[in-house]
Amino acid sequence: MTTAPPPTPRASGWVAALCWVAVLLDGFDLVVVGTVVPTLRTPEEWALSDGGATFVVTIGLVGMTIGALTIGALTDLVGRRKALIGAVASFSLFTLLCAVAPNAGVFGLLRFLAGLGLGGCLPTAIAMVNEFTRRAAGRATTTMMTGYHVGAVLTAALAIVVVEPLGWRWMFVIGAAPALVVVPLMLRHLPESPSFLLAHGRRAEAEEIAGRHGLTLEAAPPPATGAGATIRTLFTGGRLVTTLAIAVTSFMGLLLVYGLNGWLPTIMREADYELGAALAFLLVLNVGAVVGLLVAGTVAERIGPRAAGIVWFAAGALFLALLSVRLPLPGVYAMTFLTGCFVFSAQVLVYAFVSADHPPQVRATALGWAAGVGRVGAITGPVIGGALLGAGIAFPWGFYVFAVVGALGALALAVTRVRRDTATVA
Repeated sequence: MTTAPPPTPRASGWVAALCWVAVLLDGFDLVVVGTVVPTLRTPEEWALSDGGATFVVTIGLVGMTIGALTIGALTDLVGRRKALIGAVASFSLFTLLCAVAPNAGVFGLLRFLAGLGLGGCLPTAIAMVNEFTRRAAGRATTTMMTGYHVGAVLTAALAIVVVEPLGWRWMFVIGAAPALVVVPLMLRHLPESPSFLLAHGRRAEAEEIAGRHGLTLEAAPPPATGAGATIRTLFTGGRLVTTLAIAVTSFMGLLLVYGLNGWLPTIMREADYELGAALAFLLVLNVGAVVGLLVAGTVAERIGPRAAGIVWFAAGALFLALLSVRLPLPGVYAMTFLTGCFVFSAQVLVYAFVSADHPPQVRATALGWAAGVGRVGAITGPVIGGALLGAGIAFPWGFYVFAVVGALGALALAVTRVRRDTATVA
């Protein structure tokens, strides 16, 4: 009988770090197009119309929706490692090609193709980091998702020093550059998930990797045959209500994330705040998100990610409604910070609940479902914000609408049912 090698903290650290970077790329994509659209609307570039600007902003989200729904299911068939490496490489290649796009049509096509790859990063990374951590799903997921908002903050700051002096194309060159380092590191240091190997009958490999990382193998029945069968498991065996409720919750959560990131400064300008500090509002919002994620992880460990998510959505709804109250500038910054703490963390707690509540053979599929349907909300959020602005009622009604969305997210998450079929085996 062979003895498994002792656990190696450094080995597990590689998994967490590489998944964190993959999620950081999602944060880059959250804001990068918004930083270059003003330049693309100028006569010196492509003179984008309002419709053209909307197209280049949303087409990548359409790709991400499809990518999350399809790659999540494929991940449960081909493995976490292959799916994550392929997603990062694909996203980076098409992002680099965006830098040489000759017109808006080609740019939009490349953004769509980049979105297909990037859409698979999030569900795959969340599934993998939860399967390689000995911490509770809530803490593991929220800690990793800080990368999302760190990426958003860094990209917003980078745009200030890059777009005007060097040109908008350099934003996409810089966004693709990490792959030159990250993909080789993934090929060298990223192992396959023991849970995936066990679910596919490769127990010896699973035990070797689990022993090296100090993990306990999860119990897993034989996997479903084919991607279609894997997806069907989300709607059978008593999971239908939870699957649909997760879809509604995730839709509401990402509607808020993208709606606020896209329109908060403009809405506050409508309220007559002096926002030469418009970018500072986005910065405060995303800094609040990072802090909120760290707090939410601790709370989720104590009361569970589902209960924490319900509280976070409800609190987010409250602070969104309070943003409609006219306050001195320090007060509105404080309220924006608290809004970021609860609203963005709420969506991440949905992912934490999905990861904890689904067995390994369908975990990435379930996360892909949550992320994919949520991307539809990501498209809807900016559309709602734009419609309210066009009607001249963005303030205060924008915050009232977003508050209702947050309350609906809390109610939908409350409908979900906790499963007990994700036990572990020695």
